[in-house]
Amino acid sequence: MGILRTNTLSGIGTDGPVFDGVTRLDTFGYVVPPVGVTSDRTLAGVTTAQGSIRFNTDSQKLEFFAQDQWFEMVIDTPDLAVGSNTGAGARGVFGAGGVPGSSNVIQYITISSTGNATDFGDLLYETGVPGACASSTRGVFLGGGAPANINNINYVTISSTGNAADFGDLINAGRADSCASNSTRGLRLGSTQASIVNTIEYITVASTGNAQDFGDTTQGRAQTGAFASPTRAVNIGGFSGSNVNTIDFVTISTLGNAFDFGDCNDGVQVGTRGCSNSIRGLFGGGFNPSPFVSEIDYLTIATTGNSTDFGNLSAGNRYNSSCSSPTRGIFALGDTPSPGGTSNTIEYVTIATQSNSVDFGDLLTGTSGYLTAATSNAHGGL
Repeated sequence: MGILRTNTLSGIGTDGPVFDGVTRLDTFGYVVPPVGVTSDRTLAGVTTAQGSIRFNTDSQKLEFFAQDQWFEMVIDTPDLAVGSNTGAGARGVFGAGGVPGSSNVIQYITISSTGNATDFGDLLYETGVPGACASSTRGVFLGGGAPANINNINYVTISSTGNAADFGDLINAGRADSCASNSTRGLRLGSTQASIVNTIEYITVASTGNAQDFGDTTQGRAQTGAFASPTRAVNIGGFSGSNVNTIDFVTISTLGNAFDFGDCNDGVQVGTRGCSNSIRGLFGGGFNPSPFVSEIDYLTIATTGNSTDFGNLSAGNRYNSSCSSPTRGIFALGDTPSPGGTSNTIEYVTIATQSNSVDFGDLLTGTSGYLTAATSNAHGGL
């Protein structure tokens, strides 16, 4: 075994020393990877190799290079009662909705298991078509548009149970289908009130207060789906007076208008819902333009381009609700044409693997995934 001990290497070219074969680091201390800001990723004259690892001081996270792009490593996954961790784990929370009227019921599931939902508490208001976003500790429910447009924002602590508390108010009252968040900010991407607007609003999830203006979507539209990575929020499909297949995105940390991402693979998608891990975003259900669809599509959040077919839900449906952990995407089915009416069925997929959904359990009796909002403490934006 050769031993290399040196403080200085010189005359070995711009790519540094190359170790051929198995290289062992024999130490009881630690290994320090390259450290720098995001802009240091590309240095003049150096080609980034697949599998490269570095620590980003901007995001305070490890990241690796694969498929010709940088990805953040998932270094914190909330597990249910593993070892000394006795917290709530990866929990999905569903609030309000149409049954077929309006509701203030909050319920939850443990995403890593299967089974029926459990009662959590109540929102301060009854509505359908609210939006929802979350940090790893707090879930926030925003607005609503059935039967009347409201601007209320409520919040809960996801690891506990109990009734919601007041957070503040939205700028525009109305449905808030399309919400997404990272660990700091929650975004509501467009809305419908008396008319459809393209306003993006944001909140700071850890605080309370009224929503503030962020920028504009590429076009005013409602009945969309959304998801996020830690850096990007993506907005899918919708209705703008006519059905559209537009996908656009914003950088969550930077105020400003949205940019075009691509188009929905299956054409227009109205009433679809989305979920994600930090790399891949999924959206499923909707109508296209009138038959209810069961298709699930996916895209890679860090890139741009059209979505790709992932698989199918068990039935065509629209206005469902969706949440996720780093491994699973959850869909609670919404309005279904056959056998008719709404559904309380919950299904799941493994985000990394293209496939059809599998049965998870049911929402509470007397509730449904129709016009309901869902979020989790382990979604792709965290």
